[in-house]
Amino acid sequence: MIFSKSQNFSQPFTTGSMLSKISAIGLAACLLVTGCTKADQNATPVEGASEEPSSKQALSENDAIASHEADSRIDSNVQKKPEGKPVSYDVQNWKAVPNQDLSLEDVDTLKRQFGKVTVTDNKSLDYASNIAVKYRFMSGDQPYLDIIDSQDYVELGWYYANPNDSDKEKKVSINHAQKVYQVMTGLMGDEGSELVQKILSGKIIKNKEINGTKVELAKCEFYSCMIIMNKKG
Repeated sequence: MIFSKSQNFSQPFTTGSMLSKISAIGLAACLLVTGCTKADQNATPVEGASEEPSSKQALSENDAIASHEADSRIDSNVQKKPEGKPVSYDVQNWKAVPNQDLSLEDVDTLKRQFGKVTVTDNKSLDYASNIAVKYRFMSGDQPYLDIIDSQDYVELGWYYANPNDSDKEKKVSINHAQKVYQVMTGLMGDEGSELVQKILSGKIIKNKEINGTKVELAKCEFYSCMIIMNKKG
């Protein structure tokens, strides 16, 4: 009987142990199936919530970049102005008046080559910033054609048309160049006409003596052509 009692006392202990083992096995199975604890399950939605705003933020930034690039392309297209047709100077077919003997000292004769004086400025300045007289042969806002005369220098200046100017402005600029071509041929012969051809093509002439006359500067750039000659030779 003692043995039996011993069995009876041990039976409840064995049953409780079995229940504990079953509970442990069930919990382990739950962990294997779910792969997480309750605390982990509570943390999962927070992590997912943090990903959603991050994705939206990245998408928003991409949209902003794409929008900025599109605006830049639009601004570039608006600001980009189509290039006009370059001005063509057919110098090879220009004809100068033959046997024309002109002099830097005879400014009145030079003025007649350019036409009628529309404005006279007695307080202008020459190449060396000395007092000079400027004779203008165009009116208002028309492309200018000038002679600047001082004690030491004679300067011929005219408007140098650019590709985006109107056809009318280009034509006037070409006519000015032809008149200067005539005058320079009369002053220096063929070398004078060659000088005009060179500067119309973009070359710059400095401190060069041509047929006894010193050319201080001759060039065409930035909407302006000029030929500055020293009277003293």
